[in-house]
Amino acid sequence: MNRERFTELVREAMDSLPQKFRERIQNFAVVVEDYPPQGADHGEDLLMGIFEGTALTEKSTWDVQAGPDRVVLYQTNIEAVCDTDDEIREEVRLTVLHEFGHYFGMNEEQLEDV
Repeated sequence: MNRERFTELVREAMDSLPQKFRERIQNFAVVVEDYPPQGADHGEDLLMGIFEGTALTEKSTWDVQAGPDRVVLYQTNIEAVCDTDDEIREEVRLTVLHEFGHYFGMNEEQLEDV
């Protein structure tokens, strides 16, 4: 899948977030990269995405941010576990929801139930 189409799927996933959550997202970037950086290990599973920043539940009005929080999606890894465009769409949606769960302060255990 070309990057433009993949990015469109990311936008669809972002637009599917409930309005009450989208309204709370501030100073945030969503980035698509091919692969995670060398050494970014996620056990035996491929890393589909990552949240980089400080969860809203841990932010203070006194914090000075160096830049926006961000979610990075790894296109090649997502494509590697999917056979069809519909599966890619669903994996992108699940990865976006998972990483935004971290932004909103959820841990891995809580995200398993989502």
